[in-house]
Amino acid sequence: MLYAIISEDVANSLPLRKQARADHLARLESLKEQGRLILAGPHPAIDSNDPGDAGFTGSLVVAEFPSLEAAKQWADADPYIAAGVYAGVTVKPFKKVLP
Repeated sequence: MLYAIISEDVANSLPLRKQARADHLARLESLKEQGRLILAGPHPAIDSNDPGDAGFTGSLVVAEFPSLEAAKQWADADPYIAAGVYAGVTVKPFKKVLP
C-alpha cells in the first residue's frame, strides 16, 4: 500500500538540511531503485522553486510500504530526524487516484 510521509521542519532548518541532505537523498534513491517511490520533495518556504535562504517548511514522500508500521519505521530512521530538521512527522495511508 502507499503511504504519505508528511514532515514539518523546525524554524530555520536550512543549515540542518544541508548537513544531512546526502544521506536523506540516498535513502530516497534506494526506494526509487526498488520501484517503491511515487514522489518526494520539500515544501519551499516561499512561492518559488528555488527559495534560496528562505529554505523549506517540510517535506512530502509518497511511497509503497508493506504496512503503516513499516512506513513509520522508515520515516523515523530519516537522517533529517537525527539532524533535527523535522519538528514532526505524520504518516498516513494514501490512495492514488490520478494520474
